[in-house]
Amino acid sequence: MTVHPALAPLVRGTTYRRGVFLLLGGVLLLPYLLLGVLFGTMLTGSDTPRGATVLVLAVAVVIAAVPIFLGGSRALEIAAARALLDVDLPEPSRSGRLDRETRLRAALWIGLHLVTGGVVMWGLITALPMALVFIAQWFGIGAEAMAGTRFGPLDEHDTGWLVGTGLVLLLGLGYAVAGLGALATQMAPVLLGPSQTERLAVLEARAARLAERNRLARELHDSVGHALTVATLQAGAARELLDTDPEFTRRALLAIEETARAAMDDLDHGLGLLREREDDPAGRGDDRRSAPDRGDGEPEPARSPQRDLADLDRLVAETTAAGLPVQVELTGAVDRLPAMLSREGYRIVQEGLTNAARHGGRRPVRLRIGVPVGFLEIELVNPMVGTADRRRRGRGLAGMRERVLLLGGRMSAGPDGAEWRVSVRLPTEREVLS
Repeated sequence: MTVHPALAPLVRGTTYRRGVFLLLGGVLLLPYLLLGVLFGTMLTGSDTPRGATVLVLAVAVVIAAVPIFLGGSRALEIAAARALLDVDLPEPSRSGRLDRETRLRAALWIGLHLVTGGVVMWGLITALPMALVFIAQWFGIGAEAMAGTRFGPLDEHDTGWLVGTGLVLLLGLGYAVAGLGALATQMAPVLLGPSQTERLAVLEARAARLAERNRLARELHDSVGHALTVATLQAGAARELLDTDPEFTRRALLAIEETARAAMDDLDHGLGLLREREDDPAGRGDDRRSAPDRGDGEPEPARSPQRDLADLDRLVAETTAAGLPVQVELTGAVDRLPAMLSREGYRIVQEGLTNAARHGGRRPVRLRIGVPVGFLEIELVNPMVGTADRRRRGRGLAGMRERVLLLGGRMSAGPDGAEWRVSVRLPTEREVLS
């Protein structure tokens, strides 16, 4: 059934839901009204000590005003506005710290809520019963209760006019609730909107999520990309020597199997981070080795610990077995590096060897890792094949630069004569590494 637009606000469910919100303000206003009546009676009484009454009144006013400025009151108003007004408001800050402007905006909102709620409640208590009585007496219900009663120029004999007045009161009350509810919906984002601190918290959370996604993208690119490159080299060498050197082919297939298994572990680790439970939203369980329950009685596969520079020998062996000779020069104790720096350093070396294998063929790569005081230095050098522009394609170097920048280090990559040289220098004493 089509409803006339003029009557639509009276039949919408949102109007009555907003009316409930307004009535909450009227309920909250009742204690203040009772206090006002109490002190009004005391001040007008002749036998009440004025000085003591004024002092108690001042204390009561302060106590009554304090809740309006509290962060908890604002949080309750936000919850009510989201549920009943259907307004998209952010969660209030958990710290409870609000600047002056936010407190004043919230206090103004609460004050308006109390006033409008009081108006609506007064209308329901007075206008609604009066309108129902006017309409009911048209049908002879409760007519004796109106005997001898006058309402301005009207008395109990003006039945038609009383019914009209009752309908006007009902319509006026309905439109008042609809209008005040719509106004509250428009004003809620203005007066209950996020504070500067909450805006910054939202931006920081968004930046943290973006940084986490980028980190996972780098992890998957470096680990899976390295595995695919090594497997491709092994498969190519095995295909060439399949008939002449079956033993080498067998070793190549074994290396492909081990590389694929390691890639699966890295992929499982990345997917585990993406599916992190709500009780660990920051991803603090990167290196957890336990098997959490999935909720169906079966434990999830345990995540493999991330590799770091302590696994450098394994990485070099895998790369050498793939047909890319690697000459390693290691100075310093990499096992004493911070865990985060060691993991990132491993990924940088891994990506550098992947690029060398992908673009330099099977020519030897020189890898130098040094740990002077306060720094981690990584250098990879390999002969160039083709043009240097080819080396700039893909995301490998970009991912390495992102890692280096996040760690506050420096990186250079480019041709050095007939060789391609990647140099990385990372500080070991930074707060981010602790």
